[in-house]
Order: sequence, then C-alpha cells, then structure tokens
Amino acid sequence: MSAVRRPAAAAAGDHILDLDDLGVVFTTETGPVRAVRGVSLHVAPGETLALVGESGSGKSTVALAAMGLLSGNARATGRAVVDGTDIVGADEERLSGLRGSTVSMVFQEPATALDPLTRVGKQIAEVIRNHRRVSAADAAARAVELLRRVGIPEPEQRARAYPFQLSGGQRQRVVIAMAIANEPALLIADEPTTALDVTVQAEILDLLRRLAAQTGTGVLLVTHNMGVVADFADRVAVMYQGAIVETGPVEDVLLRPSHDYTKRLLSAVPRLSVAEAAASGERRADEPEAAPAGEPAVELRDVSVVFGRGKRAVHALKGVSFAVHPGETLGLVGESGSGKSTASRVALGLIAPTTGSVTLFGADLARTRARARRALRAGIGVVLQDPVASLDARMTVGECVAEPLRIHRGGLSGRERESLVAAVLDRVRLPREVARRTPRELSGGQRQRVSLARALVLEPRLLVADEPTSALDVSVQQAVLEVIGELQEELGFACLFVSHDLAVVQQFARRVVVMRAGRTEEQGLTSATLLHPETDYTRRLLAAVPVPDPVVQRGRRAQRLATLAAGRTEEQG
Repeated sequence: MSAVRRPAAAAAGDHILDLDDLGVVFTTETGPVRAVRGVSLHVAPGETLALVGESGSGKSTVALAAMGLLSGNARATGRAVVDGTDIVGADEERLSGLRGSTVSMVFQEPATALDPLTRVGKQIAEVIRNHRRVSAADAAARAVELLRRVGIPEPEQRARAYPFQLSGGQRQRVVIAMAIANEPALLIADEPTTALDVTVQAEILDLLRRLAAQTGTGVLLVTHNMGVVADFADRVAVMYQGAIVETGPVEDVLLRPSHDYTKRLLSAVPRLSVAEAAASGERRADEPEAAPAGEPAVELRDVSVVFGRGKRAVHALKGVSFAVHPGETLGLVGESGSGKSTASRVALGLIAPTTGSVTLFGADLARTRARARRALRAGIGVVLQDPVASLDARMTVGECVAEPLRIHRGGLSGRERESLVAAVLDRVRLPREVARRTPRELSGGQRQRVSLARALVLEPRLLVADEPTSALDVSVQQAVLEVIGELQEELGFACLFVSHDLAVVQQFARRVVVMRAGRTEEQGLTSATLLHPETDYTRRLLAAVPVPDPVVQRGRRAQRLATLAAGRTEEQG
C-alpha cells in the first residue's frame, strides 16, 4: 500500500479547524464499532478542504464530530478544535453557542433541516436572533437580504413561503442562507449539491466560493462528486475505512493519486466525454439513429398537463412527445422544474394529461378501465431517488420486495413468494439472508438494490428510474448501473431514466430528451445530442457539468462565467 501524502504544516493559529488524532467509536448491540480512526486534518480561513470516500468511510461522522452532533452512543477521542474551542468534551451550552455562529452546517437533504410548518423567512430570522441581539423587524429584513444574496428571486415573497412551496434548489439555497446568516468562521457542507441539477449545482458552488473569498470562511466539503471537488476544493483528503489514506492539493490527488484506493475511486467516476472533448477541441461524427423495432412500451403524444385554474394555473407540461421501446433506455434530463418528473408520472399513469394521449403497452390509458389499467401497471417497475423514503422501515427487506407480489399476484403461496424474492435478490447481487434484515440495517447502495429488486420482482416490461443513483457514491453508483444494464439485457425491459447527471445519462442511456420549462427542448441519440447540441439551453447544461480534472474544470468555469456575464450584458443593453 502506498504511503499517506501529508500536507505541509501550517503556522500555529492559521487554522479555523484542527482535527488531531480524532477517533469515534459507536456502542452497538453487537459491540463497539470504530467509525473514525486517528484522523488529523486542518482547514485554513478562506480554504476549502474536500473530504471524499465511499459510503461508510467515516467522512460524515468526521463532519458531525466537528459540529459536536454525534449521537448519544458515540464516543469521540483526540481533538477537534474549531476557532480555538475543542469540540471534544465541550458541554452542550458551549456547543450551542458555537453552532450557527462560529460553525454552521449545510446538510444534503434540506427537508431535514427545515421546519415544514414555518415560513422560510421566519426560520432564517430565528437563526439570527439566537445569536444576535436584534429586533424581529431587523432579523426579518436581514432574512430577506440573505435570500437575495443566495440568488432566490423575489425574496420578499419567498420569505413568506413554506418549504414545500419551493423547488429543491431553492430549499437548498434557504439552508445555505441559514448557515451563513451569522457569517461563520467555518462552514461544513455535507453533500450540499447531490440532489440538485447541474446548473443549480454550479450556482451553489459559485455562491459558496464567493462566500469563502469575501468573508474568509473556511469550508469543509463532504462529497462523493469528484467533479465538484475539482471545481471547488483547494485540497482533498481521502477516507477509507475510517482513516485518511491520502491528502494533498486537489491537482495532486485527482491527477496524480498515490494511494491504490484513490486510484480505484477515481476510475469509477462517470466522465462526460462530450465536455472533456469540447474542452480539448476534439469532435466526433454524428451517429445515424436507427428506428427502434417493435411497439413502444410507453409513448407520450403531444401531452400537456395543467395544474389549477385561471390565474393560478401552472402549465407543467406543454406538448411533450417521446417514446421508450423495449430493450432501450431513454434519458430524461433538465433542470428542477423542467417537467421531467411530471412526465415520468404521466408515463406511469399517475397523472392524467390535460391534453394529448399516453399509450402504455399499446393501450390508450384514457380509454382503459380501472381494472385493466391496474393490470397494465403490473408491468411497470419504479425505482426512486431516496430508498429510505420508499422502503417501509417497519418491514423486513423480504417483505418490502414481496409487496408487489402480494398486490398483483395474490394467488401465490408464502413459499412461492419467498422463492421469487430470493431469486430477485440474487439478480441484484444481494445475499439472500438480507431478506431477514430491515432497510435501516443496510448501506445506501444496498437499500437502492433492494428498491431495484422490488421494482423487478414482477419482471416488468417498463422500468421508470427517477434519480436512482444521485445519492450514491461513485463506486456504488457504477455497481447499481451495471446491475440495471445486465438485467435489462436479460429481461428486455424498456427503461425511462430520469436524471440530472449528464455523465451518467451519457454512459447509460441510448437516447436522451432534454426538457425545459415543461417543453421538449431537443431529443435524439445521446451521443449526437450531447456532442452537438442544437439549442443554447442544452449547451448551458453541458457547460455547467463539472469534470473531475481541476485544470480542465478551471477553464470550463471561466468560460461559463464569461458566457453568463455576456448574457447579462446583452439583457441590460
């Protein structure tokens, strides 16, 4: 094994975060579990350190330890010094004074950080008043200003909104506004852009970069996205099985990794070859698109969907048409609010189109009676982005996977169901004994494979996968995509693959539909569409995708920002 690369020592007092031989042990029913082993790292003011590694490597535990947010069954050793205060062993009163003022955290899922019953402006104002002696009116005004600062349009109006009334990207901006409300010395960002589309992700990274430059805030970035690391980090620390195995400047670690684990991790990263080819000036010839054989598994023809009436009507889809054929994967991409999730729900028969038609396995859904429609739906499998939300925590894995069998094949005996569950667990590369465990006992990648097993247990003719890999680290993501690809080849199902990750779509989908504001912007073979986009919108999407090469990404970022600046100048002119 290669030696650990150590950073050059900095002068004492230069660091906003100092971890020295940090260890974390969890007490469990089966005995102690060492999640973090002797971690030492630092973050200087204005610097971004990326902490990367697979699920279970300990990176999120390190972040929680630095915030003093470890669970009651955890014991920390060593030192975790934030702006001169050792978090390890500090009492709750001292920690409460630090959190939100000296150190703040941006979590991966904003829904867990926001109160669904409180307006977002009030939530930001509460964070301010918890640490500063200001009037309610001044805190409310400051909340609006923070919403404007993080790029939320019409901030006065949005301050009165509840979290559910905002898009995913807007909710994440609200969480960032809360985190920076008191200008913390250290910002810990745990997967802050995982669930965001590429353009919003680029804007969030620009925002955090400006924050660090303007205020000198140090940033500890926890992520599995190597493109984000290349775009945003100054240094990188790689974790494996609770320990730091390599650390150094971002260019050294990503371009010249010394540890075998880092090399394996980087080799699993999906790369948008279109973006890298464009950056190097290379071009590929267009491929002719052969007409798919056979009847489409699902087809949308000139579909429009309108929610509400009158002035409050929202046009979610506007004349959308596409088809997915047996054995092929169609990628559906676009920003949040583009309509791609609505289109997938229309394909599932969960939303009836206002105008247009939907054909599922040759049957017009609008003319199909309820019983026949239910039989058609038995031919659809669904994999959602968050397996935690889609799997019942009270059920065993075996019960979760068998649920479609109970609904659609009620005549099966318990033994027959168990046999089918065991067979599909084999197909998704999970040991059969997993059936006796609960979802919370599994890793994120294992839970997503359970979701896939449940979707495939009826051997569907159509698989709808809505962001199935966005929350997974790169090696697990690669494994899940390999499993889907192998099963598609074996079973021949059509796959509608909804994603904001263009690199994954390029790797996995034969054809792609690019959506914007409820319309189909363009569609065609993935290789041709992403290499030679016909619209400015698709070109902007591609330009926002970070590539895991810091040198290339630096140039791409500068080009993207120059294009945006030129666009703003034209609008003002």
